[in-house]
Amino acid sequence: MRYQHRVTDGHALELPLGKVVCIGRNYADHALELNNPIPKEPILFIKPATSVVPMEQPFSVPAGKGEVHFETEMAILIGETLKNADEQQAMHAIAGIGLGLDMTLREVQSRLKEKGQPWEKSKCFDGACPLSTFLSPASVNDLTDVQIRLSVNGEVRQDGNSAQMLTPVLKLLAHASEWFTLEPGDVVLTGTPAGVGPVQPGDQLRVELVDLLRVDTAVQD
Repeated sequence: MRYQHRVTDGHALELPLGKVVCIGRNYADHALELNNPIPKEPILFIKPATSVVPMEQPFSVPAGKGEVHFETEMAILIGETLKNADEQQAMHAIAGIGLGLDMTLREVQSRLKEKGQPWEKSKCFDGACPLSTFLSPASVNDLTDVQIRLSVNGEVRQDGNSAQMLTPVLKLLAHASEWFTLEPGDVVLTGTPAGVGPVQPGDQLRVELVDLLRVDTAVQD
């Protein structure tokens, strides 16, 4: 099934699928679990539209390229152009709030980092970004207090809160817009809590913005 931006009642949004802007190490505990320094400002990288697949459908992971790790994130759908935006403009540009998985070839990423090379091979493969349907912005009362949880085969593996972000959502959007224009249909993944780890074909995943949005999906055999 081809991905298209949708809201939780099932209807499609009249927005194109653009780039996915990802924020690295936005939770201190996650940076520490991978032995990475805690950044002084947001780390930005981009996944292409070709990496996006519907989270609600079983998705595949690359074979023969080492461990594939999940990173569960709150996803922000952009509905208006943002360039050098302030936080108020960023708030008005949010068209939806959902879930994303930043799937990562961890061993490949480690080798690339050791060589000082870019991460694209580990982060941008086809299927590297399952995205959920999106809630309306009015459905989320406080972007700084959203519980983000992932369970694998019934075991909770990630369970963090957006209050733990080093840079909160609106500041992230404003910061990203200083470096490149965010356009309608782009998605921003806001960072992952601690607890990342590998998945295997056949694993059953439950991905949640707790009490707001839940997706049951699977890694294809």
